[in-house]
Order: sequence, then C-alpha cells, then structure tokens
Amino acid sequence: MNQLARNLACEWASDNIRANSVAPTFIATPLVDNAFDDEFKKVVESTNPLGRIGKPEEVASLVAFLCMPAASYITGQTICVDGGLSVNGFSYQPHA
Repeated sequence: MNQLARNLACEWASDNIRANSVAPTFIATPLVDNAFDDEFKKVVESTNPLGRIGKPEEVASLVAFLCMPAASYITGQTICVDGGLSVNGFSYQPHA
C-alpha cells in the first residue's frame, strides 16, 4: 500500500491528482465486535500506546481532511491511524 500511494502520487501529480493511503489498525466496527472476543480486545488495548481501540470517526475525519484543500500539498503518503502502535515497530511493551 505504501509503494502504491507513492507510485500513483508520482504518476498523477502532473494532472494535479493526489494519492494517499490510510492504514488503520483495530477500529471498533461491527466486524471487529463480532470477530474478536473480549479477551483479544483487552490484549489489543494493552499493547496500544493510547490504550484503546480506535473509533470509526477517527479514521473518517482523516479521510475527510485528505479531501480538503488544506491537504492539497500532501501526496504519496500512507498515514497510520493506530493509536501509536506502529511508532515502535509494533513492539510496544505496556508498563507494569
């Protein structure tokens, strides 16, 4: 996904088309609610620096921002919406 956003950004820039991607982690949707039990959700929350699962509106607001003129100079980026999980290479260790 990272490379696709970069390649498309370079290819389409001359046509004033921006290409970005959004990479969410666990987001509280009906699919997540049905697919994972409470124990797994607690593990996800304990390994996430923000200590919780994301909300759909947190992803949606980023996507809406990327569509606005204020984001007109952003292209070729993959933006993680993961509560900081990827900051440490997915190796966050919660404090005891």
